[in-house]
Amino acid sequence: MRYKILTVDDSKTVRIIVKKAFKTFDCDIIEASNGVEGLAIAAKEMPDVILLDVTMPVMDGVEMLTKLKSDPALKGIPVIMLTAEGGRDNVLKIAKIGVRDYMVKPFKEDLLIEKIGRVIDLKPIGDGIQKAKSIFDPATILVVEDKPIIVQQIQDGIKHTPWKTTGVNTTGEAIDFCSRTTPDLVIISLSLPEEAAFMLFRLIRNNVKTKYTPIFGLVVKTDTLVVQQAQQVGFTSIVTKPIEVQDLEAKIAKAMNLDTSQRYFSIEDNVLLMRLPENTTAVMLNEIMNYLKPKTSEAVDTGIFRAVIDMHELKRFDMTLIKLIFGTMQTFRELAMQFALVGNPQIVAECKGFEDTKLWQFFDSTAEAKAHMSKNTSGQPALAETTN
Repeated sequence: MRYKILTVDDSKTVRIIVKKAFKTFDCDIIEASNGVEGLAIAAKEMPDVILLDVTMPVMDGVEMLTKLKSDPALKGIPVIMLTAEGGRDNVLKIAKIGVRDYMVKPFKEDLLIEKIGRVIDLKPIGDGIQKAKSIFDPATILVVEDKPIIVQQIQDGIKHTPWKTTGVNTTGEAIDFCSRTTPDLVIISLSLPEEAAFMLFRLIRNNVKTKYTPIFGLVVKTDTLVVQQAQQVGFTSIVTKPIEVQDLEAKIAKAMNLDTSQRYFSIEDNVLLMRLPENTTAVMLNEIMNYLKPKTSEAVDTGIFRAVIDMHELKRFDMTLIKLIFGTMQTFRELAMQFALVGNPQIVAECKGFEDTKLWQFFDSTAEAKAHMSKNTSGQPALAETTN
């Protein structure tokens, strides 16, 4: 359920500022220009919090607040009052009527978000609400680690991604960074002195903007007590040293709910392409298998009935890959898709060494495979003839 914030203010500028402040959060902003409109809208919409200006025409904020608190159906709605600097004392006087908090104009957006965040559980848009972002989208990752070599290792390990990784040495630097830029993910070394990592974790979680930001704990694998402590307090995931960068990348993608399917599946010239990366890891194999049926069904649903399994980047071939290819072929056959294989000389040679794959036939490129299938008008799924 989306939260509703009612802003009652005769200043259109203030209402615009309020809408702008919450545009990245999962909430609806409802507007009223005076107390009469505010009362009517409050009764109709039942907002979760009201941002109420003191000085307005027709009916001011004090009168509206008084009527709100005398209405059994509306008196429970939290109210935050807005006032000019000269009206601060007035707000304190009417606080006994029943206000949750107050703000003095002009105010900063961050303060407004903080005040509202104390009343309702603000969630950033995209937190399980919208479709996941792609693995190819930029993201900001903050690494809090006092050992530069570890920061460098992480930066080097994921430099092929569009993610920007920033390293800082202390919790103070981390707090400063978060005040300027909201990171998409934070990695904190659990070996920081005086349990600074856990203090920083609590600060990040208590900030409205970073409340739902994934936080990884970075720790030596053998330090089991610290790992248990991090898991108990709620760290999103644990990354152990020495760092396996491929495992780290997979954990980051999962924590940020990124769609990684574009690494492996695409549509070109009305053909579904499934590409296997050069170093296809066990994690990648699992991702491909998870995406296989949804992506294939999606392609067929849009009228695509040809597919290419592209293995030309592979440097090795083993039984796990053979199992994947067999499963892919079976899926294509079930959906009556024509398909072809593309491989490099090394993969072709290795396939001939396995009993189950020695009859597989390959093309040298996806262009040749697509051209061959375009000539096949029988509609029957089949492997292309070899050109090797």
